[in-house]
Amino acid sequence: MQKKLVTIALAATLSLTATAAYADTLADVKAKGYVQCGVTGGVAGFSAPDADNNWSGLEVDYCRAVAAAIFNDADAVRYTPLTSTERFAALSSGEIDILSRTTTWTMSRDTTLGINFAGTMFYDGQGFMVRKADGIDSALDLSGAAVCIESGTTTELNAADFFAANGLEYDPIVFVDQDEVVKAFEDGRCDVYTTDSSALASERTKFAVPDDYKILPEIISKEPLGPSVRQGDDTWFNIARWVYFALLNAEELGITQANVDEMLGSDNPSIKRILGVEGDFGTPLGLDKSWAYNIIKHVGNYGEIYERHVGPNTPIGLDRGINALWTQGGIQYAPPIR
Repeated sequence: MQKKLVTIALAATLSLTATAAYADTLADVKAKGYVQCGVTGGVAGFSAPDADNNWSGLEVDYCRAVAAAIFNDADAVRYTPLTSTERFAALSSGEIDILSRTTTWTMSRDTTLGINFAGTMFYDGQGFMVRKADGIDSALDLSGAAVCIESGTTTELNAADFFAANGLEYDPIVFVDQDEVVKAFEDGRCDVYTTDSSALASERTKFAVPDDYKILPEIISKEPLGPSVRQGDDTWFNIARWVYFALLNAEELGITQANVDEMLGSDNPSIKRILGVEGDFGTPLGLDKSWAYNIIKHVGNYGEIYERHVGPNTPIGLDRGINALWTQGGIQYAPPIR
């Protein structure tokens, strides 16, 4: 029996070792010279291409930050637009290296899909958008409404829960692609459009007359949106996670794209560590010790990314709210680099 147990333990160890040896995303990324990033087909402020196919957005800048950390080149990224139903298969199959696509971190996704979430780039919640002309002021007034929803999303489940919990009837009009959902709502095929509140604000900016639509006050869910990677590759997971943490720590320390070179001369030990002046926090990640400096130099800190793409001075116009740093009344918080 003891010999059998030892044999089983050895087999398990060899299996884990083989998996770890096989999973080397960083080496693969370095060999091809770019990060393959899975994104949406186009959600303004998060990930969307312009007429020349240049991608931008909060989630795009996260991918650019990963590329900057690895290559000292934020443009060493290629983008794969994915629908909600395609995204997890694309990540699991290796078609993409990282998924940064308005994806909610849930227990089932974290434990059954073979993926790991690196962090929450945007704390969101599901809402409802209606036409002002319909005179609806509350989600509790939506009984009997036809509701446009994207399939394969937490949105679909949240809507079902909300209407059931409040004893309301509704007619779900389900589409595979987000663009189809938006078009159906704009064409009047449904009374209500429901998805993450940030996406509602984003899509409303594209309508011919944005002021004809309003987002109802109720938020019916928690939607922590963040990037994810395949399980079984701890080095790649650590890179994905600490790129996110570096963006937050840089903002907390007051390091910006404009002052990062000046900050190299700082006497603050925390600033010295994050910029690679003191210690080497790159080697454990398989990166140069200036990896975080390169992120900030090319992309900026988390606050700069937020303000650039979805902040109050953009067409989307979202206040920081809970996405503010913990020092400013929000819940964005990163472990220290030390």
